[in-house]
Amino acid sequence: MTVTIRSLEVAVPGTELTQEELRDVFLAQDDLSRLGSRLVSTSFDSSGIERRYSAVDEWDAAPTDEEPLFFDQASGQFLNPTTGARNRVYAREATELYIRSATEALAAAEGVEAADVTHVITVSCTGFFAPGPDYRIVRALDLKPSVQRYHLGFMGCYAAFPALRQAQTICRADPEAVVLVVSVELCTLHVRTSNDPDTIVGSSLFADGAAAAVVTGRDQPADTPLLQLDHFETVLTPVGEEAMAWNIGDNGFEMVLGTYVPHIIDEHIVEALAPLLARDPSLTGRSYRDIEQWAIHPGGRSILDKVEAKLGLDEQQLVPARETLRDYGNMSSATVMFVLKNILDRARPGTRERVCGMAFGPGLTVETGLMTTIGAPEAATAATAAGAPEAAGAPEASAGATSRP
Repeated sequence: MTVTIRSLEVAVPGTELTQEELRDVFLAQDDLSRLGSRLVSTSFDSSGIERRYSAVDEWDAAPTDEEPLFFDQASGQFLNPTTGARNRVYAREATELYIRSATEALAAAEGVEAADVTHVITVSCTGFFAPGPDYRIVRALDLKPSVQRYHLGFMGCYAAFPALRQAQTICRADPEAVVLVVSVELCTLHVRTSNDPDTIVGSSLFADGAAAAVVTGRDQPADTPLLQLDHFETVLTPVGEEAMAWNIGDNGFEMVLGTYVPHIIDEHIVEALAPLLARDPSLTGRSYRDIEQWAIHPGGRSILDKVEAKLGLDEQQLVPARETLRDYGNMSSATVMFVLKNILDRARPGTRERVCGMAFGPGLTVETGLMTTIGAPEAATAATAAGAPEAAGAPEASAGATSRP
């Protein structure tokens, strides 16, 4: 049975920040040491990121009469709200992104209506509330109250793949199932000033974003590209448990992102890929470069550099990951969905290309997936182009609007 992603939409919150201005804000903090200043400059300037998006509108220069919670524009200093205060902002802002991205994905799924949705899977590691985002989506999209709901919480950057794997399992068990998978991460709610190297690296990378996908095994035609879900695997590396972690502190969630993570990935990526590639005999003995598309979670530029070099990939095969990192930063679990969106938007009419995906998270956990892009039928593509020539260009990411990597 073939299970496919019939639509994949992404969204970002309304505050856009350039990497340079963020770097300068961090450098201006009163408690930053001389060594901390050097680390900030190095981490931000070598990140491969040009801009990021945040649900915290206090970063904007527009004056406001409201009492600041995260950042005092007058002094240019970070504030240190409690975990509860941060989480209340998460509940408000994440709900909007969950609903917006889910609505966009459902609208883009040809032949699927709200009444068809049987399951909702939500993903996040940057906040909690109940009734949760799965409930909010059912209510806001007027889905059937009998929709089965699941939430994958606090798994970290790799969580989108377990969500897609669960959606695939559901659809294989029930050919009529329609699963809505939605990931929302508001990492910037937990940004803080510090002289700790791990915290500085995290602050230079993390951002906010959302992604939603409609997954089904229904056999029905489509005039848009699809992404076939083939196989998934999970591997724990023998080392790295202390190198990447995500803890709840009194003043927000605390990221541990050791500088040794890229080296761990470099040492163990081949072993991590082996179980996945063994699922498809046609890949036996072939070079990694023969797999056309690579959806690598861009945890940072150094991680992408290690993956490209270790696997001997062509630099073009990492373009979707590098463009996502450049334009959006690391949005935890939502990020690899942005990469898949980039790849799907490039799918050539009437063709199929294999996609190998990888995402990394606490443990150190490596989640992998084999997928196949199914390009739109050529006749349908030609008809669409003839009727709507202005649709040829993808819109730029805009504040408060659904974006396309």
